[in-house]
Amino acid sequence: MELRQLQYFLKVAQKEHVTQAAEELHVAQSAVSRQIHQLEEELGVHLFMQKGRNLQLTPVGQLFCKRVEGILKDLDKAVMEVHEFLDPEQGEIRIGFPHSLGIHLIPSVVAEFKRRYPNVKFRFKQGMFPSLIRDVISAEVDLAFISPFPEKHEHVEGEVILTEELYAILPPNHPLAEKESIQLVELKDEKFVLFSKGYSLRPIVWHACLEAGFTPKIAFEGEETDTIRGLVAAGMGVSILPELALFQTNPLQPARVKISEPKVTRTIGLIHRSDDKLPLVAQSFRTFLLKYFGLHQNNKNTPVG
Repeated sequence: MELRQLQYFLKVAQKEHVTQAAEELHVAQSAVSRQIHQLEEELGVHLFMQKGRNLQLTPVGQLFCKRVEGILKDLDKAVMEVHEFLDPEQGEIRIGFPHSLGIHLIPSVVAEFKRRYPNVKFRFKQGMFPSLIRDVISAEVDLAFISPFPEKHEHVEGEVILTEELYAILPPNHPLAEKESIQLVELKDEKFVLFSKGYSLRPIVWHACLEAGFTPKIAFEGEETDTIRGLVAAGMGVSILPELALFQTNPLQPARVKISEPKVTRTIGLIHRSDDKLPLVAQSFRTFLLKYFGLHQNNKNTPVG
């Protein structure tokens, strides 16, 4: 059994098509078919079955595929560890994060780290809370910024690196736009622009409104902070967003007002797999982040980033 056979098998399993797998592997289709055939002969089983124009894993193929995925991931990790041993300041850090942190926080911390370690590479993956947890567990990423921080989880661990205040955002001509702070109940008759279901900020806002004594009336739903800010600025409703999502990225901006009652915050955590050791370069980045946010949290007047 050869490494190339396992790589070809996994690619065909992912694409469910020999031609597409061959194109991504940059080899002839016949070469892929030959390697798969030899692998099946050596194992004495059929790994794939035809389903229309595509290929589908047989039950034993599915079992074999899970093991091959683990083997190839371990191999990639071994190669990375060798490179890190030769030069700990080189390597790749795989980071997951929610969209709301991609506007300012992620670029800021990565730029600062790159100034110190210019040869380190980053691979980024955005996602929502459930997918970020899955990506950490499946080793798709080494570290993930996540909000809210999962207090207890069987397979991941980490620490809260930041507790962030959320603000009411209002159309610029709103009667409350010039106030320094408001009570959330003052928005009970307004229409809200909220994140779609599945985004972690939605339940935070929803529960804050319930705590203030009302259920928010939804006018629009969005999937990006830029969309929510833009709709509010255009007068389509009000919303509540964290400070890190309020950095200006276009001329049309809503008004930002502090919420005095109830206090609305979210935790941002940094998580990793609890049953695995981080690669050296990822551990260096984690150590850097803990120091970075510790310094900023100790200085209340210094904005994060």
